Amino acid sequence: MKLFRLRPTSMVLLMLCVMYFITYLDRVNVSTAASGFGTEFGLSNTQIGLVFSAFAYPYLVFQIIGGWISDKYGARRTLIFCGALWGLATVLTGFAGGLFSLLAARLLLGLGEGATFPAATAAMSRWVAQEKRGFAQGITHSAARIGNAVAPAAVVAIMAAYSWRAAFFVCGAISLVWVVLWAFVFTEHPKDHPHITPAELALLPPPKPKPPKVPWKPLFKRMFPVTVVYFCYGWTLWLFLSWIPQYFLHSYNMDLKKSAIFASAVFLAGVVGDTLGGLVTDRLLIKTQCLKRSRSWMVAICMFLTLLCVIPVMLSHNVYVSMLCLAGGFFFAEMTIGPMWAIPMDIAPQYSGTASGIMNTGSAAAAILSPVVSGYVIDRFGSWELPFAGSVVLMAIGVILALRMKPEDKFTLPEAPVIGPLPSSGPPSAQSPVSAVVSK
Repeated sequence: MKLFRLRPTSMVLLMLCVMYFITYLDRVNVSTAASGFGTEFGLSNTQIGLVFSAFAYPYLVFQIIGGWISDKYGARRTLIFCGALWGLATVLTGFAGGLFSLLAARLLLGLGEGATFPAATAAMSRWVAQEKRGFAQGITHSAARIGNAVAPAAVVAIMAAYSWRAAFFVCGAISLVWVVLWAFVFTEHPKDHPHITPAELALLPPPKPKPPKVPWKPLFKRMFPVTVVYFCYGWTLWLFLSWIPQYFLHSYNMDLKKSAIFASAVFLAGVVGDTLGGLVTDRLLIKTQCLKRSRSWMVAICMFLTLLCVIPVMLSHNVYVSMLCLAGGFFFAEMTIGPMWAIPMDIAPQYSGTASGIMNTGSAAAAILSPVVSGYVIDRFGSWELPFAGSVVLMAIGVILALRMKPEDKFTLPEAPVIGPLPSSGPPSAQSPVSAVVSK
């Protein structure tokens, strides 16, 4: 079979890249299609912002649940179910008849996509060596940004030839094809893959024992600083994904095709940033053998460069300056992805799906708030540049908090306290085996 000409590890990574591409294609196609359904249904910018953010409510809830499910039942079954659900939701978006049905379809999309990234991280924890985790996270997220970049032009082309509804039918069909391929290609454990070689298997992490019951409270506490940093990043991400196509369309009075070109240029910068960020964090880890420098410091520096790039957008109204600054900001913001998504695997490898789900609730919460707040600001003040002020403030906060993530401190369960003296059958040399083990 032609699919298996690639090494199994490469094929799994390729399938995950395709999944990330499709999930973001299905998320952001609505941003460009808004010019069609917004006019047809007579929606305000605030209402369109609600449509943008609707998927994020169940997406937020199912980050942690989906991570736990993928740790417990495996990435294969989780992604088959989720893929079928988000593919159906995308098709149903094309059948929407107004604001209510649009919101319902987007809620279903969030339900389907909620577990995808935690499940993918759980799969990577088995299929990717530790020194390549940053690259794996970077390359998969760069595929997502290709979805961002492709969506505006692809949706405009389909809308021009058919209608905005057809764009969702096409995207939904692509999603369902991926589900079928994933079911045939992926095995939960590398050792079970019929085409994997002993040499390739030796480079992968040893099989993880089935994790015990999730220690929810300690794990939440350990991942909290990481989650807040990811919220700060997510605010800018969802501002860009939701409003950049509309920003060029309305702030500079462009036609739909030209605005799609400018939006795609910004998103393509994120593709480069994702890939480069993954390579840099892995190279730093190999060179310094220090997770703090290769993860936390890198995130802080990239967030600082992001806010420096975004500031000129609020001070200048030149389309080329805006495009270059937004592209630079998105590039540096996306360079944080490789180290950020490697951190849950560094901190809690046994609970990587759950830990990454906890972290991604930060971005999911930002996906709820950022589009709606930005739409309100645009409606209230009539400024398409003012929403970027929020990105500057939150990126500054992220710079400070990134240094508190401490990926070098691996998560361990708190030891249960020993109550009372241990019984002893004699002097220390004659202790029972159990007492001897405890005393050690």
